[in-house]
Amino acid sequence: MNYSFMLRSKGAPVLSASMRLGARQAAASAAVRGYHATRARLSQSSQCKQAIESTEKFMVNTYTRPELVLSHGKGSYVYDTDGKEYLDFTAGIAVVGLGHSHPDVAAAVADQATKLVHCSNLYHNEWAPTLAQKIVKATAEAYPQGSQGIYAKAADGSGKSARVFFSNSGTEANEGALKFARKYGKAVAELGVLGKTASEALRGDPNLKSGIVSFTGGFHGRSMGALSVTANPKYQKPFTPLIPGVHTMKFNDTREIGTFVDERTCAVIVEPIQGEGGIHTAEVDFLRALRRRCDQVGALLIYDEIQCGLGRSGKLWAHQLYPEDCSPDIVTMAKPLANGLPIGAIMVSNKVAEIVKVGDHGTTFGGNPLACRVGCLVVDRINTPELLEHVVAAGEVLEQELAAALKPLVGGPVVEIRGVGLLRGIQLSSDPTPVVNLARDRGLLLVAAGGNTVRLVPPLNTSIEDIKKGAAVLAECIKLGSASA
Repeated sequence: MNYSFMLRSKGAPVLSASMRLGARQAAASAAVRGYHATRARLSQSSQCKQAIESTEKFMVNTYTRPELVLSHGKGSYVYDTDGKEYLDFTAGIAVVGLGHSHPDVAAAVADQATKLVHCSNLYHNEWAPTLAQKIVKATAEAYPQGSQGIYAKAADGSGKSARVFFSNSGTEANEGALKFARKYGKAVAELGVLGKTASEALRGDPNLKSGIVSFTGGFHGRSMGALSVTANPKYQKPFTPLIPGVHTMKFNDTREIGTFVDERTCAVIVEPIQGEGGIHTAEVDFLRALRRRCDQVGALLIYDEIQCGLGRSGKLWAHQLYPEDCSPDIVTMAKPLANGLPIGAIMVSNKVAEIVKVGDHGTTFGGNPLACRVGCLVVDRINTPELLEHVVAAGEVLEQELAAALKPLVGGPVVEIRGVGLLRGIQLSSDPTPVVNLARDRGLLLVAAGGNTVRLVPPLNTSIEDIKKGAAVLAECIKLGSASA
């Protein structure tokens, strides 16, 4: 019998010759593995350094980034080229709603890439109208009480309702919405339906009905039109003069709506829940007053739901948290619509769609079959009771965990915890950058927002366990930051 070991008199094992040889071979193999692992780490560190150097050398420098290079992700986690794991509470700034490397998204991309990626809008493709139909139908079904704006049926009894135009990004969606609103304003002016005095003036010069109202704390993009309605000097000042006719009101203030929104206004653009501005939720009376005033003066109400829409609030659209008399004429969307592939969309009411004619707007890449096929999958996944209920539950857990952990700091380093669903913010009394950096060192990715706010926008399907994990790390970092301040 070949025993692998024998017992000493004191009970200690004695290796046989064969076992000693095996042990030496195992040790040698371990040494080789360790050598290759060290070489791999050195290689990865070199890869990280090279990527950062190439960025600095060949790319226009418009971003401040940490000294790491992300290589891949899975679910709610991403990994850098040195192999470090991060729990991602940024989701690419609220983009990867279904998480990183979702297998169904990957399969759809791979399959469609072998068939048709792009054909331009010179021709029909099968996926753009399919996605448009899904968006319109899902919106109506999720809000059956809707009857105004995008929920209104055509006056001619044709049954036509909202329609969709595809773009490549949120900024482009907002640009298109503003263009549509300008044309709609001219049409209203030329019809002369706003009372004798206003109608006579506007019919004489339809260009007079071109004013746009936006709000403090709003963020709508970086191109010239979208930037013009983004009332933040940090973004606007280097690029003035901007487009004329834009007026800025205080968010959630109803007192001056009658003054700012008048017969010369063609559109009001607002986020139902502000993201970049610091996670501020619009009040019901504020949106209701905007809807009423827009109806009075023949202006369009545009909801920018690029960040707060498509499930992030726990509803398909954030405005569906509000009463029916707050409904918009236009909704813009983008971020999670194709889970990371570039896409944007404008959903407009029938009365807006009717005034937009062939040649009024266009795009080369918008509505391409690759992005739209993935968009179909994403809408189907998000627009389910299971996922939307999970967003609500996960958001409540996140709020409870943070409230309990940070209670002693409220009124000091912590000003307020706010938000809805998985769009949450913690306003600090000072710059949140040190907290964001501490969290990243501990394996949690965060993104800041306006007003000293830490913004929390994890993938919509992040597990409750990971929500609790992220909340614990964040609370620890805020405590550490306040202790060292």
